[in-house]
Amino acid sequence: MTPSSPTLLRPSRPVGFIGYGAYVPRYRLPAKEVARVWTGGKSAGLPIKEKAVPGFDEDVITMSIEAAKNAILRAGIDPTELRAIWVGSESHPYAVKPTSTVVAEAIGASASIQAGDWEFACKAGTEAIVAAMGFVGSKMADYALAIGMDTAQGKPGDALEYTAAAGGAAFIIGAAEDALTTINASYSYVTDTPDFWRREYQKYPEHGVRFTGEPAYFHHITSSSKVLMEALGVTAKDYKWAVFHQPNTKFPQRAAQMLGFTPEQIAPGLLVPVIGNTYSGSSIIGLTAVLDIAQPGDRILLASFGSGAGSDAFDLTVTDKITERQGKATKTQEYIARRTEIDYATYARMRGKITMK
Repeated sequence: MTPSSPTLLRPSRPVGFIGYGAYVPRYRLPAKEVARVWTGGKSAGLPIKEKAVPGFDEDVITMSIEAAKNAILRAGIDPTELRAIWVGSESHPYAVKPTSTVVAEAIGASASIQAGDWEFACKAGTEAIVAAMGFVGSKMADYALAIGMDTAQGKPGDALEYTAAAGGAAFIIGAAEDALTTINASYSYVTDTPDFWRREYQKYPEHGVRFTGEPAYFHHITSSSKVLMEALGVTAKDYKWAVFHQPNTKFPQRAAQMLGFTPEQIAPGLLVPVIGNTYSGSSIIGLTAVLDIAQPGDRILLASFGSGAGSDAFDLTVTDKITERQGKATKTQEYIARRTEIDYATYARMRGKITMK
């Protein structure tokens, strides 16, 4: 049940994105290749076309660094001006050692900085964005960097193996007057819903199949989005674009329909068919693809989802600063186009699914 008088998240100082960047590994595993190994080649009803797979020398740290560099290029600031770096992921390389400190040092940020890692399944990236909104909006900082990045894993032969992919995005939050996209408001909706989990020392996540749809994904996405839109007095028709968390192709399409959005409104940000579900980066990498083509004045609804479960919804407006900054870094579709197809054996070796000890 949604609260009767929900409070939208709005910082006292207006804020927005002054820079953004994405990163997608070049390797691609076709879904039909997974089906060939585990179902004898039955490819009817596959959830995606293919997914992005990290190379031998790639992890959440290296990919976060690449996305952060793209965000810095678009923001046009010195990395030492950042006052916080927060990395959201469910596949941090270390159990005890932060990802964020390595990223901070690699991009040349100052040692006088807040750094920390975030976890909330697939909405860890947007959770970091909300925190950055408060940090910058309270004037404790001029700039904060929020990243959502994952090298997701699925158990061999499991339904998740078709979609669990790698990639993500980075956003630099700053004052609204210098933003390429202003954050007008945000709203978060959270419940304890057991749809997806992984215990410590457990290699692969588990999912409660009957909970993943209605009580988890759809309930939380629609609840956060409806409350946000109703509080702002807008409908789907007031937005140019909408981006939803993308565990597969059907879920975001259905959520969009439930909320009154057209297929045309969600098409640019629907990346899951060609790169898979990037977990903490899923919704926000879709946003980067939209920002790559957005025009001044475009209004965007962004709604993430994290298992366990929760959703962060954002109302965004693109400013006239977008045009000059879009081409300052590699665009998301350029990363998607840069692909090298691999077979299942190569994928299994890259992802450590074959252990020698």
